[in-house]
Amino acid sequence: MPLAVYILGLSVFALGTSEFMLSGLLPPIAEDMDVTIPQAGLLISAFAIGMVVGAPLLAVATLRLPRRTTLIALISVFGLGQVAGALAPTYEVLFVSRVVSAFACAGFWAVGAAVAIAMVPKTARARAMAVMIGGLSIANVLGVPAGAFLGTHLGWRSAFWAVGAASAVALIGVATLIPRIPLPERKPELRRELLIYRDRQVWLAIAITALAAGGVFCAFSYLAPLLTDVAGLDESWVPTVLALFGVGALIGTVIGGRVADAHLFGVLLSGVVASTVFLAALALFASSAVAVVVLSLLLGFSAFFTAPALNARMFNVAAAAPILAGATATSAFNLGNTGGPWLGGTVIDAGLGFASTAWAGAAMTILAVGLVTLAMRHQRSGGTRLVAKGSTVSAVPGEPARRT
Repeated sequence: MPLAVYILGLSVFALGTSEFMLSGLLPPIAEDMDVTIPQAGLLISAFAIGMVVGAPLLAVATLRLPRRTTLIALISVFGLGQVAGALAPTYEVLFVSRVVSAFACAGFWAVGAAVAIAMVPKTARARAMAVMIGGLSIANVLGVPAGAFLGTHLGWRSAFWAVGAASAVALIGVATLIPRIPLPERKPELRRELLIYRDRQVWLAIAITALAAGGVFCAFSYLAPLLTDVAGLDESWVPTVLALFGVGALIGTVIGGRVADAHLFGVLLSGVVASTVFLAALALFASSAVAVVVLSLLLGFSAFFTAPALNARMFNVAAAAPILAGATATSAFNLGNTGGPWLGGTVIDAGLGFASTAWAGAAMTILAVGLVTLAMRHQRSGGTRLVAKGSTVSAVPGEPARRT
């Protein structure tokens, strides 16, 4: 695995820490900015929505730009967004800084994933994505708890400064160690790239990714109140259990990345089925502290066990447009990260209790299992054909497109 892929993973560590650290900083931010905790929570939603919108927009905007230059620009903007957040005098300025950071984060994910894929053979795609996603897993294990620690002892702004410093380190790595990735001999054409969206396998991959991610985060987003109000654990246990989820995520990423290249659908099916079982068990045994702690670790494992395969699948079915493939995968994950918590909040507001979020999440992952099965059947039945002006592009799922 090229060293440059690990540099991308380091960059994702900074991105992921910023994305998820606010879950442990909402009370002090709300108090300092003189807003309610739900209003402070909108900062999380703003980031997720910014990721959904920003990934395809920036992918299109940077389609013909040099890859390394684009990565340098995006990580720079992201770092400046963290500095702006640390210095924000008002809630409105902080909100804008989160949206700007989310756009840069989304663009970096999309372009970075395409660069990682370009640097390795097809048989190592899932492993390359596992390294990048591993940065996100380590962010959950170390970065997010560290942000909560800094926020508690040095104020919430210190967490933003720390991520800004990590972004500077990532910038140095990208500028010095990411090689120049030559653009294709034929310049990318937006019209041709958009043809991937005529392939039903692309839409299946989007739906599977959103449902698989959303099902887990439907429950994970409300894990803290479930631990304290239902399982009866003290608040001091929350960071530990969140870190355990991150440990499970890291282990799942490593194993899933190594297995997915050879058994992609096997990883997808087994991982999503496992998430469904763990979510149902979490709902059934929510009052048992031991069960909730163990299941948090297992959910982290199953969710991130499938993540490299979900990314690799998107690049396989959208091989004709690698930049848009990375952007589409990023948007799909964040659709799940937005829709899952929304569904969880809806069932809580309906008076069904915190444990009901796990049932709602299991319903989402059951749908994902059905779509994985459908995608497998569709692949066995052959490819799809995308008609371009003056030519035909034969797109067999899992193979690069061929122009005839």
